[in-house]
Amino acid sequence: MFPKNTWYVACTPDEIEDKPLGRQICGEKIVFYRGAGGKVAAVEDFCPHRGAPLSLGFVRDGQLVCGYHGLEMDRDGKVIGMPGQRVRGFPCIRGYAVEERHGFIWVWPGEKELADPSLIQHLEWAGNPEWAYGGGRYHIHCEYRLMIDNLMDLTHETYVHASSIGQKEIDEAPVSTRTEGEQVVTSRFMENIAAPPFWRAALRGNGLADDVPVDRWQICRFTAPSHVMIEVGVAHAGKGGHKADPRHKVSSIVVDFITPETETSHHYFWGMARNFKPDDAALTEAIREGQGNIFSEDRAMLELQQANLLRHPERKLLMLNIDAGGVQSRRVLDKWMAQEVAP
Repeated sequence: MFPKNTWYVACTPDEIEDKPLGRQICGEKIVFYRGAGGKVAAVEDFCPHRGAPLSLGFVRDGQLVCGYHGLEMDRDGKVIGMPGQRVRGFPCIRGYAVEERHGFIWVWPGEKELADPSLIQHLEWAGNPEWAYGGGRYHIHCEYRLMIDNLMDLTHETYVHASSIGQKEIDEAPVSTRTEGEQVVTSRFMENIAAPPFWRAALRGNGLADDVPVDRWQICRFTAPSHVMIEVGVAHAGKGGHKADPRHKVSSIVVDFITPETETSHHYFWGMARNFKPDDAALTEAIREGQGNIFSEDRAMLELQQANLLRHPERKLLMLNIDAGGVQSRRVLDKWMAQEVAP
């Protein structure tokens, strides 16, 4: 159901700051921690002695120590010691390719020897002082592709997010979908409309009038295996819309990293990067809180959708023109899966 020979966001650095972190990714139980020199490591979350989760242990002198009997592992999954015991013949456990980049910890859950760090997606805003970022993580009980469908068709905003970013003009604006290599792009542009509550607040946050007509845009970009970046924003009407001078608009990139956990659950790393008032920490937190509330509404809908689909596996879902972004994204994933299972 999900490709494994690729990079996924596993966690954020703060999650392994004080102790190891156990997380299931693509069906693999993995423990993440900081080893010698502060370098991130990832191994199978299974102690070869008695099968205890190594994530319940701790790190000492750069080595992962099992919290059950004190067995020590190195970053490659090799047993290196245990108090008062001879462990020379203990089997190794699996180690995973892992990288720390762009403010995230990335893991390659497939064949370690195939892992190429240069394949990690470039993020133009990460580490750039002209941008600010705030985000979080949700554990969602639905198949990861349902989240991709959700993000590649923003028509649902009118209904699921009626009090924040939804408005009837979304329904009325035509949707354009295209493919650029293995990237799928869905876009929608709305002109001379009223800004919804979330965007009115963003306009005020950037010192712009919030009670005048605006032009609004949504450009969703899917990159396999499960990354969706969405250019969103509003500009005072008649100032150039998406291409308006920064003095007349507020725009951001909605960041979505969707990491499969099981066939019916995933880790959703969400956030928003903006290139206006990057030093305003209060504005960053206000946007993060507002966005977190919006995505919690998605979570509620998607989990109930998944429950319905599990109850009725025989029913085929219908596809409309607004679903083109999700359909094309699934085709890319199908191609990836076919290549991965090919001899």
